[in-house]
Amino acid sequence: MPRWLPKAMVLALALYACFQLGSWAFHQLIGLLLNILIAFFLALAIEPAVGRMAARGMRRGLATFLVFFAVLAVGVGFVVLLGSMLAGQIIEMVEDFPRYLDSLINWINHTFHTELSRVEAQDSLLRSDWLRKYVQNSASGVLDVSATVLGGLFKLLTIFLFSFYFAADGPRLRRALCSVLPPAKQAEVLRAWEIAVDKTGGYLYSRGLMALISGVAHYVLLEFLAVPYAPALAVWVGLVSQFLPTIGTYLAGALPMLIAFTENPWYALWVLAFVVVYQQFENYVLQPKLTAKTVDIHPAVAFGSVVAGTALLGAVGALIAIPAVATLQAFLGAYVKRYDVTEDPRVHGHRRHGEAVLARVQRALGAKKEQEPGAGAPPRDGAGRGCGRV
Repeated sequence: MPRWLPKAMVLALALYACFQLGSWAFHQLIGLLLNILIAFFLALAIEPAVGRMAARGMRRGLATFLVFFAVLAVGVGFVVLLGSMLAGQIIEMVEDFPRYLDSLINWINHTFHTELSRVEAQDSLLRSDWLRKYVQNSASGVLDVSATVLGGLFKLLTIFLFSFYFAADGPRLRRALCSVLPPAKQAEVLRAWEIAVDKTGGYLYSRGLMALISGVAHYVLLEFLAVPYAPALAVWVGLVSQFLPTIGTYLAGALPMLIAFTENPWYALWVLAFVVVYQQFENYVLQPKLTAKTVDIHPAVAFGSVVAGTALLGAVGALIAIPAVATLQAFLGAYVKRYDVTEDPRVHGHRRHGEAVLARVQRALGAKKEQEPGAGAPPRDGAGRGCGRV
């Protein structure tokens, strides 16, 4: 056995063990890494406001605290307002549930010529096995729901803490990062940081503009249907549908449908139809145009980046995909060498006039030759010489 083989085997085993340990640690810390990534983009989003306040003489930590406090106050106030509204509507819907059930049973009896009764339906429902199993499962799942809520609050607190540190200590973080790089690389890192701030701000601006348009459109519908709490519901639809990826659209449309159902069940169907139609308009018309103007990327690239981000990181990837791709595109654009484009008409999708005429003549001659009888037979000597002289 060669003398180097035992050392090579030990080195290979050690490398394999390190790889397995690193893979295990990465999978254990994937949640924390995602929280840090979200916090970093959140810090980039509030960087312009914090920078303006710090430029006027305010301490950066105090400026960051004021920005976060304003965002938190608006969020808590909105949630409390919607919570009180939703609680009142749920109580009203529960009180009116027997009336809805009576109208439904009367419609079934009139349409299908049956003799159903609300009392019999309630008795069969209360004595059913699936209701008892559902209550048992719900009672056993209370602890799971509580643990999920506590875990979500802890994750939210982690994101806010990291984003506060990133925003408050932004200059110190940039200096620490640049201190380990040569001067040429330092300029590139600072330029990439500045581009990321601009693109993230542009993305949030586009989302805010789409939230405003969505809120106004749904407010007009809800006012037309005389649904109560139309302004609050419009704000809910605008914010949730734009800033909560993947499931935001469904949550945003469910609440107006619920409130509309308490007024008239047909109003809920109208709201559902409008939400579906508007969502298609937003996905294929509004969002690509606004995103392309504010983030300066092609609509197809924006759509593909969202799909790729969702496939890689789920809801987090869908939220940060567009600003990340826009930052990468703007940063790499400085290193791509570009040339002046020729004035050839084919660049604009038009063929040259002479080439088009020649192509039509050639196609016409070919079609005429195919239509002549005996075109495939070889010509005689006289005929060939005559044709050549003509």
